[in-house]
Amino acid sequence: MYLCLFFLPESPPGAGSRELKKICRMKRIALPAFLLSLVVCLAPPCVSGQPGPANRFRRSLAGVLSGIEERFDVRIDCRKFSPDTLALDFAEMRIRPWSVSETLDEVTRPLDLKWSHRGGNRYRIELYEYYRRTPEQGRRILEWLSAEYDDRESWERRRAAVLREARERLDMQPLYDSLAADPQVFLGEVRRFDGYTTQGYALETLPGVFVCGTVYAPIRPGGRRPLIVSPAGHWPGGRLRPDQQYRMATFARMGAVAVDLDIVGWGDGARTVPFPHEDPRSMRLQALWSKAVTDWAVASRPEIDTTRMAATGGSGGATHVLLLALQDDRFRVLAPVVHLVAHFDGGCPCESAVPLSTVAGGSCIPELLAAVAAPNPLLAVSDSGDWTASWPESEYPYLQRIWGFYGAAERVRNVHLPDERHDYGANKRRAVYEFFARELGLDLDRADESRVTVQEEGALRSFPEGAPVPAGRRVKYGKRR
Repeated sequence: MYLCLFFLPESPPGAGSRELKKICRMKRIALPAFLLSLVVCLAPPCVSGQPGPANRFRRSLAGVLSGIEERFDVRIDCRKFSPDTLALDFAEMRIRPWSVSETLDEVTRPLDLKWSHRGGNRYRIELYEYYRRTPEQGRRILEWLSAEYDDRESWERRRAAVLREARERLDMQPLYDSLAADPQVFLGEVRRFDGYTTQGYALETLPGVFVCGTVYAPIRPGGRRPLIVSPAGHWPGGRLRPDQQYRMATFARMGAVAVDLDIVGWGDGARTVPFPHEDPRSMRLQALWSKAVTDWAVASRPEIDTTRMAATGGSGGATHVLLLALQDDRFRVLAPVVHLVAHFDGGCPCESAVPLSTVAGGSCIPELLAAVAAPNPLLAVSDSGDWTASWPESEYPYLQRIWGFYGAAERVRNVHLPDERHDYGANKRRAVYEFFARELGLDLDRADESRVTVQEEGALRSFPEGAPVPAGRRVKYGKRR
């Protein structure tokens, strides 16, 4: 009644209560329709008020970019995707005629793309990469993380959280539980060279799935030996490439047992893995392989000194050095090469399918490296020709501060080679030889790569061409012969 009265026109002078009630009865009949009209008129704008699918002013991204190039006299390169495959809604409305940068912001944002200025009038558009940030963003996350701990006690609390969540997220236990109960091991011919031997191996991990690699060992008698494990990186040739042979053979000449291994989907082991290297499952399987090879090497070679275990790898191999140390705290000496920065987690699923940089409320790869390594000896080798150009100014000071909480800032080192590019070349290898000689008690005088014989790829393969099983003699797990 009161609602009805509220919307009535003002009563004429002298109108009585009977007339008023009559008007109310008439108005009450039309009230539902009236209220509906009122709601529609007074409702705030909503999605239904926006242009419908028939007039979203959609254009192909290729056409939009062509127009931007003509309008602003620029050149735009699309990387790793074709602009013909994408379309942009409200394309003309996104043009900001006063600014190419604001226009590119408007065009790329709704398509989950990103753009960068390449100098002059050149621009590049790329797919959004969750594993990549800018170097400036990397610097800022290190600053943000540094503010979370200012002494050893606060760092240890943070460290425990990072390690716990990283291990939970990597979730290796189901794979450990699935390892072959009585794994097959095939050992190839022992080949003798100047001061070292090589022997191929194929180790069954999951039932029917083999990881393959080479064991490089010293010839000279010498009691207990350090162990150096080296996962291969993404360079062509994998573990068979010459620079890997130089490095591994030189470690053996210096006095260590050095073991390398293929990456998932590459080399010999590819034929037993039911998915390609780019599959997200490759990250956990690669981590499993590194741990399984380590355990087998220790079990099969009694001369290995488990208090002197080290790992090194370049590029993607450095990521798997980190993942190996995350699983096995016996690795006290680490030498990652040309990788492990705050702004790039690795562009391959074998490195970043499990996003470890978001653990503990937000982290990054250098913080995880500190969590697994501090205050043990660590050498990072970087250069100015790839993303590790940031190491001297960003990652290195960050890690020095954490090692400083233990009074051990001198144990973390960075060798930066400003004139070099992304590789594990001779100067980088020399830096690692010197570091391992100092930390593992190796003989640096024997670090002479001219004495190393680079073998043909076929001599290092565990599977002969076309063979369904590995070559060599099958032995019991834990037995060398």
